[in-house]
Amino acid sequence: MPFITTDIPGVFVFEPKVFEDSRGYFFESYNQEIFSKQVVDINWVQDNQSSSAYGVIRGLHFQKSPHAQAKLIRVLKGKILDVVVDTRPGSPAYGKVFTIELSGKNKKQVFIPRGLAHGFSVLSKKAEVLYKCDAVYHKESESGIIYNDPELQIDWQIPEKDVIVSEKDKLLPVMKDNDNKIVFTS
Repeated sequence: MPFITTDIPGVFVFEPKVFEDSRGYFFESYNQEIFSKQVVDINWVQDNQSSSAYGVIRGLHFQKSPHAQAKLIRVLKGKILDVVVDTRPGSPAYGKVFTIELSGKNKKQVFIPRGLAHGFSVLSKKAEVLYKCDAVYHKESESGIIYNDPELQIDWQIPEKDVIVSEKDKLLPVMKDNDNKIVFTS
């Protein structure tokens, strides 16, 4: 499994080897042994799947400690712009934004460690996103950063007139007021 490092410590992009022929394709989307050796030894406990229409922006979300979640994100159908923001105090990449296009076609995946905010925008007519989590969802621990924080200057690749954001996500704080207490450790 080829893992590519990013500018944010602990965030990895996985590009699977895809075997295609006239019948279709096959690829290994996850292998615990290889993942543990190359990225981190982790125990996935919950899978989440969402379906969203063009223009939807979900995020930027994270869960506060002790219920923080690491995530492994992939797209089953459609195309998204996946966005990760380092919110870990003490991180050399604190406040840094990482973006990547994930699609059912390119089959790339992104691993996001605990303590980072995550979101995505839907660039295709529809997108189905599947992600693994290493901790069970805990409503009282949910938090995040507002998608249009002027300091982060994220280009979601969606014209403002087409942006669809939940009322809950519109109430999230800006980065400088975020309440993440997961301190970066190398």
